[in-house]
Amino acid sequence: MMNNFFSRLSSRGRTILLGFSIAVVSFGSFAFVTDYFELSKNIEIFASLYREVNTYYVDEIEPAKFMRTGIDAMLKSLDPYTDYISESEMEDFRFMTTGQYGGIGALISKKGEDVIIADPYENFPAQKADLRAGDILVEIDGKPVKGKETDDVSKLLKGQPNTEVKVKIQRTGEKNILEKVLMRQEIKVESVSYTGMLNSEVGYINLSGFRTNAANEVANAVARLKGQGMKKLVFDLRGNLGGSLDEAIRISGIFIPRGSLVVDTKGKVKEWDKSYRTTNDPIDLNMPVVVLIDGASASASEIVSGVIQDYDRGVVIGQKSFGKGLVQTVRPLTYNTQVKITTAKYYIPSGRCIQAIDYSEKDAQNRPVKKADSLRVAFKTKNGRIVYDGGGVSPDIAIEEKAPANITVSLVVKRHIFDYATLYRAKNPTLAKPEEFKITDAIYADFLAYIKDKDYDYTTESEKALEEFKAKAVKENYFEAIKADYESLKAKQKHDKEMDVQKHSDEIKSYMEQEIASRYYYQQGRTRASFRSDPELKEALSVLSDDNRYKQILKLN
Repeated sequence: MMNNFFSRLSSRGRTILLGFSIAVVSFGSFAFVTDYFELSKNIEIFASLYREVNTYYVDEIEPAKFMRTGIDAMLKSLDPYTDYISESEMEDFRFMTTGQYGGIGALISKKGEDVIIADPYENFPAQKADLRAGDILVEIDGKPVKGKETDDVSKLLKGQPNTEVKVKIQRTGEKNILEKVLMRQEIKVESVSYTGMLNSEVGYINLSGFRTNAANEVANAVARLKGQGMKKLVFDLRGNLGGSLDEAIRISGIFIPRGSLVVDTKGKVKEWDKSYRTTNDPIDLNMPVVVLIDGASASASEIVSGVIQDYDRGVVIGQKSFGKGLVQTVRPLTYNTQVKITTAKYYIPSGRCIQAIDYSEKDAQNRPVKKADSLRVAFKTKNGRIVYDGGGVSPDIAIEEKAPANITVSLVVKRHIFDYATLYRAKNPTLAKPEEFKITDAIYADFLAYIKDKDYDYTTESEKALEEFKAKAVKENYFEAIKADYESLKAKQKHDKEMDVQKHSDEIKSYMEQEIASRYYYQQGRTRASFRSDPELKEALSVLSDDNRYKQILKLN
């Protein structure tokens, strides 16, 4: 093994060996030698262990699976973003970075033993063939679907563009099995999921990811909205987990001057340290902008929102972002595999790094350490406003995140709202505009009748704690003495699920409106239906309607 290792090294030429010798002599340090020896020694130990286990272990092992377990465990000790990409996973990785794949353009999900259409994408084969959310997939090209996992079904649906796939479905409200023939096409999931005017002068862009061409999509959306009279913009990055650094730089350049610093990257390999600046002329330097973020806005989303904040180019509203200030680079390996490896931290224009967790440090439970608020360092924006590093981008206007009620979560997770929306679509062929559609008292009463015989109960955290207390009391032989008190407390604590659906009816109706709207207007319908009950959006419109307040926040006066 060692001979093979050295032979590969020597094949790179004597120049490397000479450089190695000069480095040792010039700097008088044997650190490189030590590191190299440790690396080669441990590679040989790993290989010999792998060979011995594969040869002598009592049962047969699957070499690829065994090695993958070791690779995953090794990389897991670093950070969640350094990842091995096998040859079989390359197609999924390509989709994550480009949003492209060959298929029918629909999300699928498991429902019991069935696999159903969960969300068809507008203007793609599934939607064009009138496949609807809630349709049960029965057969794909003659192969039964029932009982299969979604990954297996997805492989049957995907394929080369311009090839046919025949599906049989069972639809709510239809007795007969329906057969559809779809022509697969190259599916490109747009990064801009919705664009529209909120009123006569405020435009809205929802960016769901930073995939290939995202900057062009945003630029085109801005130009289109300006053509419709947009004078102010709400740029929604909530739930956007990030993506391409290059796209983040280009999107930042839409709003700030050409040549402006967007981000510095700094890592162990100093030759890779780099400053990234905008290279294109901006579309608009003066239009008031509000950026919406939340705890799921990460990476590239934090670069763009941080740049907007650092240059005082717009107001950031929402909740503190995720806090991912790390850069990944994809490096090729042998046999068509790759590794996505964290190579640097990034620093936005104020000089701050918003990385929240230090994966190089571990606490007593061997968990990575999150940077304490008391240790966060202050930096200044262009206009002198104080901002902080470590822990994400803090919004200029914080909106408290409201967690959905337990009853709402239960109705969503157990698919009762989803299934009712499917039933509603089967009975009602048309729907008003999503912004105008409301769940009336009559519709809500019908929904309550629908779920009357359904399981939608749940266990609260306090109920779980009480049950755990009982178990411990029984184990320690104290329960009989406190049984009466326990039963009394349990009776007082018991929630009334029928009362809960009335108490939280406004919230449940909002979820219903979004799900039903998506049956007719797809992803954009869900977005548009959410506008009426969106606290961050309401605050954004309030700020944009008050020029003095907007300027005071950014210290523009």
